Amino acid sequence: WSLDYLLLFGEDYLDFASNWTVILTATACGTGALMLFLKWFGHKQSWKKIQRAKARKETSLQRAELAVLQFNESHPETDTSLILSLSLADLSKQLKGGTLTPEAVFHSYVEKTLEVNRRLNCCTEVLLESWDQLEDIGSRKDGLLYGVPVSIKDNIGYKGHDSTCGVICKLDLPATGDSVLVEVLKRQGAIPFVKTNIPQSLLSYDCGNPIYGLTLNPHNPQKTPGGSSGGEGALIGGGGSVLGMGSDIGGSIRIPSSFCGICGFKPTANRLSSRGASSCSRGQKSVLSSFGPMARDVDGLALCMQALLCDHMFRLDPTVPPIPFNQQVYQCSKPLRIGYYENDGYAMPSPSMGRALRETKALLESAGHTVSNPQLQTDLLCLQKVFTPLDFFHILKGGPVDPSLRVQIISYGLPRTVKKILSILINPIVSALQVCSIQRGRLKLYCDVYQTANDYMHEVMAEWRRCELDVLLCPMMGPAYNHNYPGKLTSALSYTIMYNLLNFPAGVVPVSTVTAEDEEELRHYKGNYGDLWDKLYRKAVTGGEGLPVAVQCVALPWQDELCLRFMREVERLFREKK
Repeated sequence: WSLDYLLLFGEDYLDFASNWTVILTATACGTGALMLFLKWFGHKQSWKKIQRAKARKETSLQRAELAVLQFNESHPETDTSLILSLSLADLSKQLKGGTLTPEAVFHSYVEKTLEVNRRLNCCTEVLLESWDQLEDIGSRKDGLLYGVPVSIKDNIGYKGHDSTCGVICKLDLPATGDSVLVEVLKRQGAIPFVKTNIPQSLLSYDCGNPIYGLTLNPHNPQKTPGGSSGGEGALIGGGGSVLGMGSDIGGSIRIPSSFCGICGFKPTANRLSSRGASSCSRGQKSVLSSFGPMARDVDGLALCMQALLCDHMFRLDPTVPPIPFNQQVYQCSKPLRIGYYENDGYAMPSPSMGRALRETKALLESAGHTVSNPQLQTDLLCLQKVFTPLDFFHILKGGPVDPSLRVQIISYGLPRTVKKILSILINPIVSALQVCSIQRGRLKLYCDVYQTANDYMHEVMAEWRRCELDVLLCPMMGPAYNHNYPGKLTSALSYTIMYNLLNFPAGVVPVSTVTAEDEEELRHYKGNYGDLWDKLYRKAVTGGEGLPVAVQCVALPWQDELCLRFMREVERLFREKK
């Protein structure tokens, strides 16, 4: 236990252990008393770590606010509202053309970020070093993202700052260098300026943790922004950032993009480098994580991908295939052969989800694209083997558990025998996916898991080729859930995690909002099973009138540009419809 505490608390524990009087006194009272004392001491040190993290956050916010105030006093001519209204493509053009200065754009977005954070609690720390980069930004004028402020998810490494993943054991461990993504963003002239909030351990699609608290949805504070890139979704959806970087291992870019009404893209795994990023699931390979952009429109996503897929990234991380962005594929206007499905057999779409998909299908057909319904069956065996939480109990030691994870912790923490008995008892009344989730309780990294997933991927691709498909249109989770429901509804992830399992690029485009008619139809929602989780789902999404609704666009592995092109076509058709 001494080694455990030394690894967990470092110098704090050495200071404590040097006080032999305390140690000997506690030992004289018995081993039990000593262990209770050490537990108390551990909680005290965890509390101190949290307080230091909160103090760093508040200091950075205060210093940023002062810097903005000083800039505004010396530059009263700055048209902040105009700057904030520009798309990423237009903003980049005006920065390169000299119509706008990087200083004006930077301070406009910092000011808006501070305002959005006061409402939504979406930031973990303002990166004060970004002011130093701003002073030297003229040397990066040839970069594709010259002068563009960029927000980054908490787990993306930035030198001198923690990448906490929302867990206490990762506090006070600042990165010794920038992650590859941050280095490339800087090389392309972008200015990473703020880190954004995440759920505890990243293994949830809610967005709260015991360190930085709960993040709210920009469209309705009673709703979650989604996760795990929830702080990014809230900040961009609230107007505080024009471009952000997130990560996705089960929908963590796509879900907050859907919930917050923005565009998000999960590339093929390892299309973008993950070096220098933090994780609570390192080493598992059954479901691959991807890093990708989040923005207001699809052109913003494409510009970011084009900037990142450069020689500099390929040199920094030779494990990334040196495949530059294919602008020709992205700009192509040839009609597409599109597959679609409305229900995967597990979580029946909400009325607004189904309507959004049908409206998108109709618009694509009227625009001359071919839409068909291939037999792409979701494989229950694959989900049973990989649709389970990682063994992350060890990273939650030494501190409180966030409310969004408590339901998962209770079920996954049960003894194995209890889980088996419970799964048998509830099998007649719940979906097979939920039985599996309760029964297994942790990810088994056996060879057959990988083989089953690999076989399934080839089955899907064979059907894809048989139907001669280019891309796939499918439902996207939504609208935004009420707080604390994501932890109770892991089965709803079937619409997103499948494309992590298959390693297909996938993106989200907002196309509609929830109507009063959708809400009325939701009252009669029964789901596919009529079980406890279908009833919970109805409760989770109720009260969503006016919230964004999105669709999901998918392509085959390494066809990222084609996926983005499909997303852009969906976006264009709905803009013309409006």
